Formats: sequence, structure tokens, C-alpha cells
Amino acid sequence: MARRRREQEHENHERWLVSYADFITLLFAFFVVMYSISSVNEGKYKILSETFVGVFNEPDRSVNPIPIGEQRPQTTTPNQELVSEQEKQQAALEDPAKSLENITSAVQSSFADLISSEQLSVSGNELWVEIELNSSLLFSSGDAIPSDQAFDLIARIAKILAPYRNPVHVEGFTDNLPIRSDRFPTNWELSTARAASIVRLLAGDGVDPSRMASVGYGEFQPVADNKTAEGRARNRRVVLVVSRNLEVRRSISGVGAANATPDAALERAGTQPAVPSAN
Repeated sequence: MARRRREQEHENHERWLVSYADFITLLFAFFVVMYSISSVNEGKYKILSETFVGVFNEPDRSVNPIPIGEQRPQTTTPNQELVSEQEKQQAALEDPAKSLENITSAVQSSFADLISSEQLSVSGNELWVEIELNSSLLFSSGDAIPSDQAFDLIARIAKILAPYRNPVHVEGFTDNLPIRSDRFPTNWELSTARAASIVRLLAGDGVDPSRMASVGYGEFQPVADNKTAEGRARNRRVVLVVSRNLEVRRSISGVGAANATPDAALERAGTQPAVPSAN
């Protein structure tokens, strides 16, 4: 019986294509990662970074930073700027009304450019000071995550407010255009989230959290006509209200700074300052 001839296996000369395809896939993934890293939103990155710092920055885990560059020699002579600042703080604690004057003057001096362009305004009386900012300075449309510009702006305001113990509450307002998203079903949620975001930034920049509160009024306290684009832009705002004492803050936050008046009842309010944080 004749033996069957074994068929010779066909040699695959295109096996290199498998390795080549794998290489191209990895190369594509590499460029996608590089692109995503290069387009990180600075604002969102800073929020994430501060969150991790808060979790891991415990006293028993902290290390001394490595000094870079020249360091100023230590001296027993007190810094005159620091001494004058301490005197200023002490005077403000003794006279809450004086602290409101100091805060008003400092904001007007530091933000003269924004005031002249009507993007920021400062007003007040003997009981409270209002620092009003257009929402376009702080947030993207329909969002409550601070923009990159907001971090620097709020840090400058926090530097002014931090030395004082006056209570602060942040008010959020929107226009009357409806918003229906999973995160913000109505303008109530959006205005409240924006106010809370600013409070969080202030706390991160040195303002005592025990002094602060946030409240959202949605679309229901307009300062301009919502029928025009200009009016809606004015109504989208965030207001920082610095009060003489806690009683004034509680009274104002119930109706909103735009509707509150320095009447006799508020003038008779106690002089209880904000209690410093025990932390």
C-alpha cells in the first residue's frame, strides 16, 4: 500500500504584522495619555491636589521642605511690617466697625481695575460690607467648579479677609434661565453649589472656616431685568457679605444682603464676634 505523502506546512511570512499592530496600538495609547496630561484643567487639578494634601498632610507624616535658594538670616529684631499688621488686627478686634472700613478700603485698592470695568463692586454700611463679583469671573456657564482665574481672585480676597474675625457668608445667585442637569436640577442647586465652592476656596486660602457660611438664592433675587442678556449677566453673581458680628450675619442671610436694611433692630444686635476655630 502506498504511503501518503505528508503535506508540507505553509510558512506564514506575515507574522511580523501582529507585532507591528501591537506596537502601533501601544504608540497610539502613549500619545493619547500625553495629550490628556497636556490639557489638564488647572482649576480641577488644584482642587484634586488640595484634597490629597488634606488627607496626607498629617503632623506625624509631614517632613520639612528642602530649602531652595537663599534664605533670609534669622534675627531677633521683629519685622516691622508684621508688628504693624498685628496692631491692625488687634484694633480691628476691638472695633468691628473699623475692620469693615479697613476691608472696604483694601478691596477698593486691590481691585480698582475690576471695579472700573464693573465686574466687581464694593458697598456697605456700619453693619456689613458686600463684595459682589460677576459669575463670569469665577465659573463657566452652568458649572460650579471654579475657573483658573477664580483661584487667584479669591486668594487675593482671602488675604484681605484672613486677619479679621468678622463673620462672612457667601451668597450665590443665577438668572431665570432654567437648568435641568443631573447635577443641578434647578437654579437653587447651582447657586448653592457656587457659593459653597467660594467658601471652600476662602478656607483653603486661610480664612477661618468657623467664620463662614454659604447660601444660594437661585433666580429669585434679581438686581436687573432678566428679559435682556445684559440683565441676566448682572443677575448671575456671587456676593461675599462681611458682617459686623454673628447676629448681623444671621439676620442678613435670612433675606439676602440685597433686601436687608440697617434698621434699628440690626443696630441693636449684639457684638458677638465670630468664634475662632479650635483646630
